[in-house]
Amino acid sequence: MQVRADQLAGHLKQGADKGLRPIYTVWGDEPLLVQEAVDAVRSAARAAGHAERQVHTVAGAHFDWSSLLGASQAMSLFSDRQVVEIRIPSGKPGKDGSEALQRYCDALSPDVLTIVQLPKLDRTQQSSAWFVALDSAGVTVRVDAVERKALPTWIAQRLAAQGQRVQGGEVGQQTLAFFADRVEGNLMAAHQEVQKLGLLYPAGELSFEQIESAVLNVARYDVFKLGEAVLAGQVGRALRMLEGLQAEGEAAVLVHWTLANDILALQRVRAAMNQGKPLPMALREARVWGVKERLFERAVPALTDLALAELVEAAQVCDGLAKGLRHPDWPTDAWAGLRRLVLMMCERVAATPTRRPASGGLRLALTS
Repeated sequence: MQVRADQLAGHLKQGADKGLRPIYTVWGDEPLLVQEAVDAVRSAARAAGHAERQVHTVAGAHFDWSSLLGASQAMSLFSDRQVVEIRIPSGKPGKDGSEALQRYCDALSPDVLTIVQLPKLDRTQQSSAWFVALDSAGVTVRVDAVERKALPTWIAQRLAAQGQRVQGGEVGQQTLAFFADRVEGNLMAAHQEVQKLGLLYPAGELSFEQIESAVLNVARYDVFKLGEAVLAGQVGRALRMLEGLQAEGEAAVLVHWTLANDILALQRVRAAMNQGKPLPMALREARVWGVKERLFERAVPALTDLALAELVEAAQVCDGLAKGLRHPDWPTDAWAGLRRLVLMMCERVAATPTRRPASGGLRLALTS
């Protein structure tokens, strides 16, 4: 019997009245949602009187399947009902495991509730004899990853569950999009940030500023602030922040990622404006919100297509430096390359449409 992850809570509620199934198989590649589904089944089992718990993790080819078969039949000295959890991280039990799981399903005890945890399975694995046996003996719960376009809705639902919501209309949609962009599709990070908002603010409506302050106040906070300093053309502040990040042990790859993202966003906005779109529309399409929106409004008019192409090329060089690839015209050290990139970006965004940097200025930045 197959049940969608979003139907599991309803199924378990019915099971509390009519009885739970003897075996639940939860599979998927989203750790947070898989863990939540397993926790829900475990909680329902505990409420039904399954007080003792055994955990068997299948690791390698030498797992003792006989111990698992015995576990389903052995009664505890302290509890008549128990939960047996079988974790197969590889999703491949092997020949012996396949046979053992089929025998296990044929001899399920009414006093044992079994939870099988698996990763995402391909079609061949889903058609295997052992998985078909699991599905026939109980309930299989497929946990799908949340797609990027569905992430804002998922965040809104999580906020609603703790009595919070964003503003209505376009402002609220921009807030959710900003939130989704910052967690980069990482549901665990999104979940933690939602929980943090629940601790910081009471139930009710959350403003963009409240969410921005909370979500950016994480380990990468200073990295994003570096991007803001660069976009504002604040050379001294940007260089001090860059040196501080290096001294604190921040990864050069992460700093490059932040700067490169800003460069590509600037290029997208510039391209949209070249097509005749107004700046506010171009910023929305490029998903530029909050403080960055105001900085982009100042920086974009100062940037030509040529200047942006040069910055994109420089970012590509820095990407190689961060990965250990040398360039004949750039320093070998990744942080020295990032310093040059910061100087180039500050120089470009500080220019005005009527005052373009001279070629000598370009050479100065490149040799700094």
